[in-house]
Amino acid sequence: MATAKSKLIGGNFLFSETDIKDVFIPEEFTEEQKMIWQTVHDFCMKELHGLGIERVALMDAEKDRDQVIALFKKAGELGLFGVSIPEEYGGMGLDFNTGLLFTEALALGLSFATTVGAQVSIGSLPIVFYGTHEQKEKYLPKIATGEYACSYALTEPSSGSDANSAKSQAVLNEAGTHYILNGQKMWITNGGFADIFIIFAKIDNDERLSAFIVEKDFGGIEIGKEEKKMGIKSSSTVQLFFNNVPIPKENLLGERGKGFNMALNILNNGRIKICAGGVGGIKFGVTKSVEYANQRIQFNQPIAQFGAMKYKIGQMAMLAFVNESAAYRVGAEVDKKYKELLANGATENDAKINSMREYAIECAILKVQGSEAVCWAADEAIQIHGGMGYSMETGVEMAYRDARITKIYEGTNEINRMLALAEFYKRAFVTKELKINDAMKSIPKGIAQNFNPFNNGFLADEEEIVSNLKSVFMIITGAAGRKLKTKLEHEQEIVMNLADIMSAAFMAESALLRVKKLNADKSTDKEQLKTKIKMTQLYVYEALEIARKAADNAIDSYASGVEKFTMKRVVNSLLKNYDINPKDTRRAIADVVIAANQYPF
Repeated sequence: MATAKSKLIGGNFLFSETDIKDVFIPEEFTEEQKMIWQTVHDFCMKELHGLGIERVALMDAEKDRDQVIALFKKAGELGLFGVSIPEEYGGMGLDFNTGLLFTEALALGLSFATTVGAQVSIGSLPIVFYGTHEQKEKYLPKIATGEYACSYALTEPSSGSDANSAKSQAVLNEAGTHYILNGQKMWITNGGFADIFIIFAKIDNDERLSAFIVEKDFGGIEIGKEEKKMGIKSSSTVQLFFNNVPIPKENLLGERGKGFNMALNILNNGRIKICAGGVGGIKFGVTKSVEYANQRIQFNQPIAQFGAMKYKIGQMAMLAFVNESAAYRVGAEVDKKYKELLANGATENDAKINSMREYAIECAILKVQGSEAVCWAADEAIQIHGGMGYSMETGVEMAYRDARITKIYEGTNEINRMLALAEFYKRAFVTKELKINDAMKSIPKGIAQNFNPFNNGFLADEEEIVSNLKSVFMIITGAAGRKLKTKLEHEQEIVMNLADIMSAAFMAESALLRVKKLNADKSTDKEQLKTKIKMTQLYVYEALEIARKAADNAIDSYASGVEKFTMKRVVNSLLKNYDINPKDTRRAIADVVIAANQYPF
């Protein structure tokens, strides 16, 4: 746990100002980190795009099993699976933020990105984080090279979002040498060709899950047929059936009964990576769209010159920029927390686990924001392409199908909205890690100030809006909590409204901190900075709209009479009008992208 003096506290963005010196921005990636991005990019372009988009779009995990496995082996030969595996076990041992950059580049791998992602993230990280030295020594080197394909098996027919209700059971045999596993899992990525599985099951009649490393060769594992899916078609997805599978006692992963907590921590890792992958997906969509819009002539001019197209291109570029700002901000915080925990005496395993756990709120936010942004962008990319977008020829229809799963796996977006708020409540009111009472004391003064016009100065208006978004979140959260008490957790609509306000504040602040830091750096490209400021301003404008709608919905859902009137008056005083022209701002962003004929930032 963080000490009281630590700045590295998840969720603390709501209560404290972040110094630009303390925030990481993507412009600060080193040449070495950029080379890793380039390596992944080149692999995707050569091995996947080189096949032709239509061929990749038709690639099927069952019919083209040999080709998928061949691509998997090539990725292993390049060392792509060793991203998060320590060097002593044959990996690259990259820091977390570099791993996110890897994930962004991997988005160009189209549906094959899911195959690689499962190997380097949820498939191997349970062993990296929780494994004994012996387990790591046995499995990780072979995972890093691709000799072992691995898979993560949590979901069951009766347990999806409610993962701890899983019915798979492991019973220790009379000799005390093996656990005997019986049960079923579904939606298991890489399951069709995996050599090892991370399987979650209850030992005897335990209330909580435990985790096991299970080799396919143990016997008793029946692999179901490949699922027929809307997207990610080249990714293997199967059901698994366990019939008296003998698992050596030493293959228990971590502590008995701690599997559910393990699963949640691994999912935090996957959630933020969905955002990073979403950033890569949006950039791909922007580039494909603007290339097409620049060459498609209608009414005697490229369609890129029409306002309706500029709206889409400008909005897509802005979403990429904002999500990128937020993802790498958090990624760097995870890395710093890891180092802090090590310095305070934590073991390497504990430091990795707890640095990730610390930012559970932010990871949930980023999963929602990144997945919804990439799904919107994929849809609009099809619209820009018109009829061509609906065909396989351009690749954007595949991007649309592949993107849709991101709002479902690693916890649905509904679950993640509720998780973010639940984690906030726990830290604010139970563990008291977040000093909400101190923050609430300053709000009345802030409300009085907000009857005045906005301040002058570089991005001062935007800074004030971000502060006000946080205040609105705290005011409504506090009021709803006092009125509904324990009933609040059952009012899921209100909870999701509150999560949207919190998310809007975090995403807006992340973009704002990025441009403020760039502005302070004399080496910054000033022309690019102008556009990045516009993208920040556009998001701040939209964050206000998101917050207004969510605040109205929340207040209308729990308050009435004088209380409703008073709450709305207070909120409206904080969420006052922001004087920008959204049409001109989007067009200015789009013009830069159109001129570059790609996402240029």
